[in-house]
Amino acid sequence: MGRLFFLVAGSALVLDQAVKFWVRVAAEGVEGRSLFVVWNNVFEIKLVYNEGIAFGMFQGMGVFLTPIAAIIAGGAAWYSLKHRHEPRVTHVTMALLCAGALGNLIDRIALGKVTDMFWFRAIDFPVFNVADVCITAAGVMLGVSVVIELFQHKKQDPPSADSSIVGLTDAAASVDPDPIDFPELDGQTDPGGTVPGPMPEPES
Repeated sequence: MGRLFFLVAGSALVLDQAVKFWVRVAAEGVEGRSLFVVWNNVFEIKLVYNEGIAFGMFQGMGVFLTPIAAIIAGGAAWYSLKHRHEPRVTHVTMALLCAGALGNLIDRIALGKVTDMFWFRAIDFPVFNVADVCITAAGVMLGVSVVIELFQHKKQDPPSADSSIVGLTDAAASVDPDPIDFPELDGQTDPGGTVPGPMPEPES
């Protein structure tokens, strides 16, 4: 599964950097310049620089995310390589997380800020980039995987001790043991276990 991780992570990272480079060149570095209107008054592509974190939040604090982004990327790669027998979706999730963290990390190191370009004008949603999409997709996939795993464990859980005791009690109550028939003795039983016959009547 190592090949799958590097294929997805590498492809996503190259796409992120290629789109960012194209936007910077096409807009001639002019921030706020609209390049392409995909859907009039709904969605368009324009150059915006982000000095915060994903989706333009916490402006000016992006520099503090440099070590965190490196740890996230390294942790995702380590987990995927150490758990090769995990399902494919897990490796794809880790690859997208790694690519997203590295994509914005490269911008912060090279430019001191992140290049964003996708803008939903209709709802004035914060401008974002391919790396942000990768991180968001990885988060959603990770959350869905955790929920599915919890449900699977819940179905496979053994019955509790209380239910086991109730089951044993019900089973015992349903058993109808055969009664033990003891023979009726006309005489008394001596200590040796023999049964004498009727005792003689006394002579008058």
